[in-house]
Amino acid sequence: MDKQYKAHELAKGQRDISIAEFFERNRHLLGFDNKRKALLTTIKEAVDNSIDACEESEILPEIIVEIIDMGNDKYRVVVEDNGPGIVKEQIPKIFAKLLYGSKFHKLKMQRGQQGIGISAAVMYAQLTTGKPARITSKIHKDEPALYMEVKINTDTNNPEVLSSENKEWYKEQGTRIEIDLEATYFKGKQSVDEYLKQTAIINPHVTIIYQPPKGDQIMLVRVSEEKPVLPNEIKPHPYGVELGMLMKMLEKTQTKTVKQFLREDFSKVGNKTAEDILENAGILSKTKPKQINRDMAERLIKGIRETKIMMPPTDCIVPIGADLLEKGLKKEVNAEFYATVSRSPNVYRGNPFLVEASLAFGGMIEKEGSVELMRFANRVPLLYQQGGCGFTEGVVKTGWKSYGIQQSNGSMPQGPVVLVLHIASVWVPFTSEAKEAIAHYPEIIKEVKLAIQELGRDLGKYINKKKKVGAELKKRSYIETYIPHITEALTELIDKPEEKDSLSKNLSVLLEKQRGEVESLDFDPTKNTEYDEELKKISMEEEYDEE
Repeated sequence: MDKQYKAHELAKGQRDISIAEFFERNRHLLGFDNKRKALLTTIKEAVDNSIDACEESEILPEIIVEIIDMGNDKYRVVVEDNGPGIVKEQIPKIFAKLLYGSKFHKLKMQRGQQGIGISAAVMYAQLTTGKPARITSKIHKDEPALYMEVKINTDTNNPEVLSSENKEWYKEQGTRIEIDLEATYFKGKQSVDEYLKQTAIINPHVTIIYQPPKGDQIMLVRVSEEKPVLPNEIKPHPYGVELGMLMKMLEKTQTKTVKQFLREDFSKVGNKTAEDILENAGILSKTKPKQINRDMAERLIKGIRETKIMMPPTDCIVPIGADLLEKGLKKEVNAEFYATVSRSPNVYRGNPFLVEASLAFGGMIEKEGSVELMRFANRVPLLYQQGGCGFTEGVVKTGWKSYGIQQSNGSMPQGPVVLVLHIASVWVPFTSEAKEAIAHYPEIIKEVKLAIQELGRDLGKYINKKKKVGAELKKRSYIETYIPHITEALTELIDKPEEKDSLSKNLSVLLEKQRGEVESLDFDPTKNTEYDEELKKISMEEEYDEE
């Protein structure tokens, strides 16, 4: 058999692979590694979609989540919302077609990005139970609800509608999805229960009604009636563009000159900046975008790198805010001390982002073991791959001992602390399509450390004051223990038993006069100057570490 004939034989075995077929065989990439994780991922994707839809329609979200045990490791997941509903034409594509959505090309803060999530859950369900997804949607109180059953054709990545009909539904508007899948339900960390609890913390404007397969219904009621501000979409920033992306943009642009292209297709590029970029690149401003070849595009990238360009606008990201973040944490975590910070926006690879952090200490928090870290990206909890997350690196690299929390070198701090970290960004750099961990960008890790250091300084003041108050109360208890004995001895010395009560009272007054009143632990750490010198020293050490 000659080589040419063999090549023809090999060629016959080649064929196109549908994106759905690829993920069908590699479902672990989407967060369906095992039965327990599959249940969590399915509910996460459905709940995220519901909250997004409500927020975009400026509706305070009310989400119902129900898990029904069907036996033999089969569960029915039901997620229902009070959002705007979905029109008939879009239901099959949203729920039964991978990589379909309106968010992938938009540069603004949003939960979903790839258009994979809920359709991947539908695909996993039909793989494990053979049953379609059942969707009910109502777009207006005067319109009937639409009920539809859909599946994914994994060979073509196209939706198949098995049934479609109008039906009565009690809601004025909203969407309901029912999925039967193979799964396992557990409580504890990395569970559906924990995910919904953390969702309530990071989304204080959301109400969640949760019915687990066992036990009573759980109500996670909103603590804020304030609707989140909607972020604005921005254009790409030149610093975030790579060669391949630039060449693609040049091919698709409707502008007539490369100067016009720079001004109109990018953010923060005006006339002067565009001229500077082209001068540094050695390209004429009137050159047509279609005339830019690969070598010229490389020079254009170099020109961008050598030109000082203003940072992108930050109205594309919306922080939760320190007050609301703290309210959310207080609702679910019973502690004795809280501190919260919302950092100013920063940029990585031309993408705006900001970091928010909240800390709870003491109270009912477990005293033994590592600090409990809750990680969030664009208001979504991240429950897996904590060890491989950039957030964790930022926590470990912070010197917690300075704030009264124990820590061994290169490990998580130990103590009764719950730490919340949230990144808001137009494009969150996840480490995988499963969106479980943040990539190790130096800019992000630095912001995480700075946020923790702000919280740590307030925590250090509180712990120091608590130690001082504790020491004072201990000394007082020693003295108060001996006041009755001293009173008894003095009464005998002066031989006046009737003066016993008066002597005891005078000794107590003397104790208060000499030692002063015990300070309250309810204080504003920013106004407590007692430890300022020590904290200045800590701050200087932190700045030195950053350098």
